Amino acid sequence: MAATADLDHLRGEAAGCRACPLWENATQTVFGEGTERARVMLVGEQPGDREDVEGRPFVGPAGRLLDQALDEAGIDRTAVYVTNAVKHFKWKPMGKGRLHKKPNAAEMAACRPWLEAELGAVRPELLVCLGATAGQAILGPKFRVTRDRGTFVRGPEGIWTTATIHPSAILRAPDDAAREAETKRFTADLRAAADWLDSPRARSTT
Repeated sequence: MAATADLDHLRGEAAGCRACPLWENATQTVFGEGTERARVMLVGEQPGDREDVEGRPFVGPAGRLLDQALDEAGIDRTAVYVTNAVKHFKWKPMGKGRLHKKPNAAEMAACRPWLEAELGAVRPELLVCLGATAGQAILGPKFRVTRDRGTFVRGPEGIWTTATIHPSAILRAPDDAAREAETKRFTADLRAAADWLDSPRARSTT
């Protein structure tokens, strides 16, 4: 699987994934989306309620916030590859809705081959981890978003990797002022990623 460089083939294979129990309560597998020639790959935690219904990553409220921040940072979403560390929505009932639950280590490990296959197909110059779960899936369990946010390190297969918060964390901010401040900092993190692509360090990897 990891040796396959065809995203359409991988997406078809992942649609039938039964590597962990999460598929049982999910509507469908939500695979990554974007061009195989993307210089940047964004990795989130898992699909949310809206993503589970539509079958596409980052199309709900967090996705809209991400789109806005990418635009302000000068990054064209259609030119990046967007995916999640876990491909099925993990949730618990909450009234008439479905409340997100954090995937555990076994569930992340079960999805790891799909993420590795996406990396092999896209071969991005830069990985951007969105949130702690994505950071730990990419950089290991010692990763801490509060400590490692904004740094650039060598990740899997030697790919340069940086991290910021997940946009859903901004949506959970306690008030408008905190939300605005976190949005500005999140956008600045993405702008730093865009600037990195124009740096000598990035050019040396091409």
